[in-house]
Amino acid sequence: MSDTTSPWHLARRAARMNPSVIREILKVTEKPGIISFAGGLPSAKTFPVAEFEAACAKVLKDDAPGALQYAASEGFGPLREQVAAQLQSQAAAAGQSWQVNPAQVLITTGSQQGLDLVAKVLIDAGSKILVESPTYLGAVSAFIPMEPEVLGVASDDEGLDLADLRAKAQDARFFYVLPNFQNPTGRTLSENRRVALSQLAAELNLPLLEDNPYGDLWFDAPPHAPLTARNPDGCIYLGSFSKVLAPGLRLGFLVAPKVVYPKLLQAKQAADLHSPGFNQRMIAEVMKDGFLDRHVPTIRALYKAQRDAMLAALAQHFPDALSQPGQSLTWNRPAGGMFLWARLPQGMSAVDLLPFALAKGVAFVPGAPFYADHGDERTLRLSFVTPSVEEIQRGVAALAAAIKARQPA
Repeated sequence: MSDTTSPWHLARRAARMNPSVIREILKVTEKPGIISFAGGLPSAKTFPVAEFEAACAKVLKDDAPGALQYAASEGFGPLREQVAAQLQSQAAAAGQSWQVNPAQVLITTGSQQGLDLVAKVLIDAGSKILVESPTYLGAVSAFIPMEPEVLGVASDDEGLDLADLRAKAQDARFFYVLPNFQNPTGRTLSENRRVALSQLAAELNLPLLEDNPYGDLWFDAPPHAPLTARNPDGCIYLGSFSKVLAPGLRLGFLVAPKVVYPKLLQAKQAADLHSPGFNQRMIAEVMKDGFLDRHVPTIRALYKAQRDAMLAALAQHFPDALSQPGQSLTWNRPAGGMFLWARLPQGMSAVDLLPFALAKGVAFVPGAPFYADHGDERTLRLSFVTPSVEEIQRGVAALAAAIKARQPA
């Protein structure tokens, strides 16, 4: 019941803001004894604590006043140069030329802020925007306050359905896409689809918003060249330091065309003036001398072992997955990233299953909230990077017990 005497009148957009489903589930997983496959948290084992300790001391020794003072809204110059060089190098390794100008790199307070800035600059009330189906829930949360019409584009194991995209693209402000080890599905956009998507977007004059927080976390082979490298003037690229260094520093970046960059910068200035300069200098110091080239492979090795442990446990507890897909839990095999996407037997709902799974001691994220429309109630997201191998084995056993107890006869 609302308080009619309150002097506070919320903006219309506030009514469209809802709690994060994932954040609410994480509160439950903090209870003792719960094995969590729910959170999208990087493993704390990967944080380079010693390197940050040394970088902190050096930054304060070399230029404490500069590190602790207000700074440029665009970001710390050397860090922007490092980002540009790294992106160029990665694109070249994938066989694509991409001349990244540091002047078009904007350091953000996490890549989540990049999504917020894009929403403020590109979306009007009633604007149509396109997202993958399913898509990253945090992106939709960033877009929704600007009151757009959000349409989901169908996808399969290779990525998005180009025919569905063409059918929905008219008058869309942009298409938001995660081509590498997508959150929530772990899927990767194939090279053929990337080529076709770039050509279709150019034909339709449809801007692409390319989000790539997981691209460095490949297991056996690096991903294909970024979409932005193929058409820099038609794309905005978002990246993050959270998955390869530390999420608590809250630093990410975007690369934007010259026609859009000034407005994104102005939105950044209005939001927080600049991202923490001390944190930026620390990351720039840690990244010197090719540290990421040595560090990221250790993350990949850990996450691949974790993925393999979950795949093995799933195969053990759901032996009929291939022969009876409608009667058993089924799942994919991500080639990188942090997530695995699964689907319950016919007649089951992941939302309904969750409390019974929690009672068995395991948590997951139901998949339906990741859809802009018509969510698949049988889907769920499993994160494999934070539990130990032993916890993965026990957690999958608990999930199997919960499914068996709730499965229709």
